[in-house]
Amino acid sequence: MPIRPDQLNRRQVLTAAAAVAAPALLPSGAFAQDKFPSRAITLIAPWPAGGASDGVMRAIAESASRQLGVPVVVENKPGVGGTLGASAMVGAKPDGYTLTQLPLGIYRLPHMQKMPFDPVKDITHVVGLVGYTFAITCTADAPFKTIQEMVAYAKANPGKLEYGHTGTGTTPHLAVEEFSEKAGIQLNPIPYKGSAELVPAILGGHIRVMSGTLDVAPHVDSGKLRFLATLGSQRNKAYPNVPTVKESGWDTISESPFGIGAPAGMDPAVTKVLHDAFKKTLEDPKLQEALDKFYMPTIYMSTAEYTAYAERTFKAEKATVEKLGLAKKS
Repeated sequence: MPIRPDQLNRRQVLTAAAAVAAPALLPSGAFAQDKFPSRAITLIAPWPAGGASDGVMRAIAESASRQLGVPVVVENKPGVGGTLGASAMVGAKPDGYTLTQLPLGIYRLPHMQKMPFDPVKDITHVVGLVGYTFAITCTADAPFKTIQEMVAYAKANPGKLEYGHTGTGTTPHLAVEEFSEKAGIQLNPIPYKGSAELVPAILGGHIRVMSGTLDVAPHVDSGKLRFLATLGSQRNKAYPNVPTVKESGWDTISESPFGIGAPAGMDPAVTKVLHDAFKKTLEDPKLQEALDKFYMPTIYMSTAEYTAYAERTFKAEKATVEKLGLAKKS
């Protein structure tokens, strides 16, 4: 039987009134607020489709989709040394639904040319994940078989040896410029938009030498190309017979970690959700398979570590660019 109002005591009346009034005390839209993530996330890969970077980013996106429970869709935006991802992303809403890969070049190119973003102030550095292994590679019919022989050839033919790289200001470009300076040789750099364009160029004989990732390994194994030297601090475990540039006599080391970035001003809770999900991808056997395929080592950095890395690297790259005479004119 229903209770009549006159049968309620004072305490019951106050309790009932509070229950009715409670929703009005909550912030507007509290009940409609979505739990993050509730829809698809865009992950920008600032390279052409088909290259090593694109392949790894797609493997990361696929794994992250499983961790987050929503699709993580890769969108390719190649060009400008891998910085178009950051350029396109910084104007997006900082809600976690627009992300980009952050290659090393984003800390370098703003010192070389005007860019629409500050890589420290305008970006939330969510998580560091992976790194590149770079190598100097030549065609099988090149008139040199070692890095020392290439240097000798370049000295005998100043300015006549061309090499391709993945874009002006990228690590493969500047690493060879630094190496050339220390070796006392002059090479002609030819920029491409990424590995997907660079590899066909060397296979087609348009260039004799390239600086890029080890995703050309199948062509090395088939005898079409030859690794002259790698640019890391140690020999790559997959090619232990290939020397590093440093041990070959020129003190040049280029290792290039990358991770995931979002627009500045993102809710720390959203950053944590993304960090945890992308960190979890590093345990995914399918992603590890992709990393092994493209000879990329895991280089994990937490949000705090990655942010500190960005600040430190931005300053260091300024010094490198100025040393090589590539700084933008003020």
